[in-house]
Amino acid sequence: MIVVTGATGQFGRLVIDALLERGTPASEIVAAVRTPARAADLAARGVEVREADYTRPETLVPAFTGADKLLFVSSNGPEADRIAQHTAVVAAAAEARVGLLLYTSLYAADKSPLGLARVHRDTEVRIAATGLPNVLLRNSWYTENYTGSLAGAVERGAIAGSAGEGRVASAARADYAEAAAVVLLSEDQAGKVYELTGDNNWSLAELAAEAAKQSGKEVVYANLPAEQYTEVLNGVGLPPFLVELLVDSDVQIADGALEGITGELSGLLGRPTTPLADTVSVALKG
Repeated sequence: MIVVTGATGQFGRLVIDALLERGTPASEIVAAVRTPARAADLAARGVEVREADYTRPETLVPAFTGADKLLFVSSNGPEADRIAQHTAVVAAAAEARVGLLLYTSLYAADKSPLGLARVHRDTEVRIAATGLPNVLLRNSWYTENYTGSLAGAVERGAIAGSAGEGRVASAARADYAEAAAVVLLSEDQAGKVYELTGDNNWSLAELAAEAAKQSGKEVVYANLPAEQYTEVLNGVGLPPFLVELLVDSDVQIADGALEGITGELSGLLGRPTTPLADTVSVALKG
């Protein structure tokens, strides 16, 4: 039995879709979700739905019981909250004695300078301490991290950031989700660490140029000092933890933190990763 956490989230749903598309019987998949009512469509497809709320540890062991393989999709939110949630999930996986624990970590988490990496390093250490057979899926950036707000940027005529000429070896969210499904369905995976990146890297200036090309409108990249970018993000009402994460990420990208290309993602997929232009096209078509 395969249990997928966060199964009503954008990533978890895509993993379940990929498992079903690859012929996994729905009866062998469990969607572990915070709010079961939101998974009615998965239940209608024959997937078992179980409550699993990272903030309510008492829900986790029952959700994970019987799992031959558990995909632990990392949470979102302030760092302290995430560490508490991840600690609860790892402890529950150990108590439930899952056969194999797969964790969606961050590219080069063990040495990444990104502030975001702290949560992932902490979680990886906790997983190792359990002694459970495990796999680390260290995902680089989703292209959608930028294209999700691209339509608005096109209307404004500018993409703002602090990444300078730094490059990002991103891939589409669906690429990473499909890779997770591939690993879930493969044998002899325990102990593997996958550094997953797109096949190509790009700069925010190149993203702006692609958006301009496809939209027929002028779009430029406005590279801002970190302090000014912080003011911009605060001005649109983002929560402080997210502002800090976004600014720090851009500053580290400027220094090359996400430019690495490994080829491991396309190797798992058996095809090239989704090009930037394709994800831009989807974003601009709405």
